[in-house]
Amino acid sequence: MRPAKKSERKSVAEEIKEALVAPGSLKGEGRKEMLESFRAIRKKITEQYTVEDEFVTRFLQLKFLIEDYVSSDVFSDRYFFGYFLKEYISRQEKKNKEFAWEIDIDPAELSLVINRHRRPTDKLIFRLDIHSNKNFPAQLWFKVLEKDRAIELLQDSSIIDREKKHVKRKLSFSF
Repeated sequence: MRPAKKSERKSVAEEIKEALVAPGSLKGEGRKEMLESFRAIRKKITEQYTVEDEFVTRFLQLKFLIEDYVSSDVFSDRYFFGYFLKEYISRQEKKNKEFAWEIDIDPAELSLVINRHRRPTDKLIFRLDIHSNKNFPAQLWFKVLEKDRAIELLQDSSIIDREKKHVKRKLSFSF
């Protein structure tokens, strides 16, 4: 076998590049046709979903949302433990009272947690872990709670001010 000429190597490299690099965005009618084709394929796939597939999809969306939120450096007033708990319950298409019964907790306590009037207890978090069959592990719920605490500290500096008087001595340096 003879070695490839320089001009042949270049054409092979160009072919590889063209195969790997996505073409530029389509415009006008070409883009419209591509999107319609994509929608038709997606519709065909979703029509084949079972009720269980839809149920699992809703929970995967929630889990990814929680994971993305706790791993980001962004703090949001929209997302907090109670918000995610409410979403967890509503994606099951259950009422709070029914869910509270399922995990053996007082419905009033559940409501207080959802509405930010009380912090969730460890028992609630462990029961969420068990209820979700470890799909939403306790560690994930604790990470949400940890982020809630960080937001609380950022928004209310008086917490630190109140506790200063109790510290008798502190480190003589800071980084």
